[in-house]
Amino acid sequence: MKLFTVGPVACRPEVLAEMGRQMFSHRSEEYRELHRQTVERLQKFLETKNQVFLFPSSGSGVMEGTVRNCVDKKMLCCINGEFGKRYAEVGVSNGREVERLETELGSATTPEQLEEKLSQCPDVEAVTITYNETSTGVINPLPELAKVVKEQGKLLFVDAVSAMGGVEIKVDEWGIDVCFASSQKCFGVPPGLAVGSVSEEALEKSEKAKNKGWYFDFKLYEEYQEDWGTHMTPPVPQIAALNKELEIIEKEGGKAKRLELYQRRSRMIKEGVEALGLSLFPKTDCQSPTVSCVRAPKSMSGLEVYKRMRQKGFELAKGYGSLKDSTFRIGNMGYIPMEDIEEMLQALSEVIKQQF
Repeated sequence: MKLFTVGPVACRPEVLAEMGRQMFSHRSEEYRELHRQTVERLQKFLETKNQVFLFPSSGSGVMEGTVRNCVDKKMLCCINGEFGKRYAEVGVSNGREVERLETELGSATTPEQLEEKLSQCPDVEAVTITYNETSTGVINPLPELAKVVKEQGKLLFVDAVSAMGGVEIKVDEWGIDVCFASSQKCFGVPPGLAVGSVSEEALEKSEKAKNKGWYFDFKLYEEYQEDWGTHMTPPVPQIAALNKELEIIEKEGGKAKRLELYQRRSRMIKEGVEALGLSLFPKTDCQSPTVSCVRAPKSMSGLEVYKRMRQKGFELAKGYGSLKDSTFRIGNMGYIPMEDIEEMLQALSEVIKQQF
């Protein structure tokens, strides 16, 4: 089955081979060196001097960590789809008051909308932005939104789960306080590891936070990272795999080349879909370069497209949430040779023709 999912995604052979190495203690010199290399490579990739922590969880764990470490009472969540809603739900479930800025599905949050909303609730402590909304295939204008947040003196949390590794991120230049992602998306590593950059201001908030728990205590991560370790057993194979992937990115020309690859893949999928008479769900000015949310043909549901593509050996992604019947999604994250995209589009052409 060739994977065009939105995660977990296909992994390159060298990355999978790295995970097959014999284990070693997470308190050993070998692990400390692996941890150091991975963190320093991530700092370079994210263009940050902030701490970058390795979390033994999915991205949702770090999402909860931001709330428990850095929000005392109130936060604002920008919502473009199901994962923006998840951030709000996490806030509420942890006893915080949550303001919501919801935009029409298929549209990005604009700086003007955010500025107006913040003027209405000046007491929020932090703003959450889903950089790339996986459920709708919408990418938000993060640099412009970040500028508004920082001008208002708020903490900024960025869910970059389906963006980091495939879309530009400049943590320090944009003033992001916490920017997190999961291993099983653009980096093309099996699930079980999340990474996140954490600013000094966020760490100061964590130091004063009450009832923040132990597992995702940012200050504990900082303490143990002084000796390149963690306060619990980390997912060593996934960390080794991520370190290998980052090494390969460096050897292949660095971040710019990797982001260019994602743009080429996305363009090929978009043009191929449109050539079949289909259209993408998001507006043209906010279409994601890592996942394409496609409107289903009139006489076939998105779920039917998904099932028929599986029969042809291609695993796409079902429509999500309220779009589950009217769309299907094509991810281009992870290890996907260009010829596989050609084969997938040919199979999709055959499936679409079956409706007539």
